[in-house]
Amino acid sequence: MYQDYFGFNEMPFNTTPDSRFFFPSSKHAEALASLIYAVSERKGFVVITGEVGAGKTTVCRILLNRIEPNTKVVLITNTNITCDQLFEIICSQLGLDAGIGDKAAILQMLNAYLLEQLEQGAAVLLIIDEAQNLSSDVLEEVRMLSNLETERDKLLQVVLLGQPELRRRLHLPELRQFRQRIVVTYHLSPLNLQETIQYIFYRLKIAGGIDKVKFTRRAVNEIYEYSKGIPRLVNIICDSALLSCFVRNVTVISQRIVDEVVHELSLDELAADAEVLSSAPREKNREIDFHAER
Repeated sequence: MYQDYFGFNEMPFNTTPDSRFFFPSSKHAEALASLIYAVSERKGFVVITGEVGAGKTTVCRILLNRIEPNTKVVLITNTNITCDQLFEIICSQLGLDAGIGDKAAILQMLNAYLLEQLEQGAAVLLIIDEAQNLSSDVLEEVRMLSNLETERDKLLQVVLLGQPELRRRLHLPELRQFRQRIVVTYHLSPLNLQETIQYIFYRLKIAGGIDKVKFTRRAVNEIYEYSKGIPRLVNIICDSALLSCFVRNVTVISQRIVDEVVHELSLDELAADAEVLSSAPREKNREIDFHAER
């Protein structure tokens, strides 16, 4: 609705994990580097955690764009599954017949497939998003998959993406063996105030309308305070603020506009419940000209 009004080539603050809008903050770049290293070096288990909307899925999308083209990928996003369903999904996405027999037979078939891929120089990557929802039984089956290996190489690379609850679960005594298999772990923390400003600027630049809108300093502070630096919440607030500007026929996003849209979206309640707390010091009100900051 406001795209033509501001002259954007596309909407700058969609909440979908579009890799073209990936903002390489130090945190996101380090998480991505950890993933690429673990997968390329066949390290086995990787765990990436972060708050809802912190950018875990987007980092994963970038990983998929950068891995070797002959890498076979199994992506599981629905994690309310049983052990049998886990193997059915893995086999289905790899083009294997999971109905050939019991679990032992399926594991033998999967092991043979993974050895064949290794001989051909290909890797197999299992990515499980929202892994905090996996039952302990399914997590144990995922751990057992790490036993599929040769003397030198892991046959299956496993990446678990999850909310902070996943970190807490993995420290339970009954998951001690699972925790010992993890070779790379990274917690994706929210953006700080300066990164939040850069994030907004970056997305406007990608969308092609950086000269058409300005944010006051207090508006940016409010966006940061309400979002706690979580990219998805930044997107929601900025998208609603731009719509409000369109309705009012203005091009400056003020603190008042931000406060109003946050209240309408009930994001002030979400901010109060956020686990990650931060402080954004108030500064003298001024307009931020994104064109001048390039």
